[in-house]
Amino acid sequence: MDSSEFLAFLESRQSVREYGDEPVTEEEISSILKAASAAPSAGNMEAWDVIVVRSEDQREALAEAAFGQEHIEKAPVILVICANYVRSMSRYGERGILYALEDATIACTFMMLAAHALRLQSCWTGAFEDDAVREVLNMPAHIRPISLLAVGKGAVPAARTERMPVGEHVHTETW
Repeated sequence: MDSSEFLAFLESRQSVREYGDEPVTEEEISSILKAASAAPSAGNMEAWDVIVVRSEDQREALAEAAFGQEHIEKAPVILVICANYVRSMSRYGERGILYALEDATIACTFMMLAAHALRLQSCWTGAFEDDAVREVLNMPAHIRPISLLAVGKGAVPAARTERMPVGEHVHTETW
């Protein structure tokens, strides 16, 4: 894959909030999780964990924790990506909190792109009540949910969401 093919791959990914009933296979989930393991990680601590949620009851409870966002309930699989503070703080102290957040975020990005490569759709969701998600999934206190990644076969929106021009984000040498 050359750089133009890679950029086209990235640009063809869209957040999808409409899912069909077709299940995501164990092989597909395994492939997505293997991609996350390839993600860069601060000090190679891999301070992230993921909870694979398929149960309709669990997805419904997560949707409620996510302020009623229906795609969380409708997608066949929700990958709950979490920052594991203890893992990175064991080496980096307080700075490890930031590293765990970064590790989880990068791992989620790799999962989302792996799903896209498998011709699955996804939607990264960050709007939810942390404590409600912790309670639904019986998570320990040192684990923080970072994103709810809906994954499945879905309806890609007809129009792409407008993006800011790259130049709006870039500063040279100083701000």
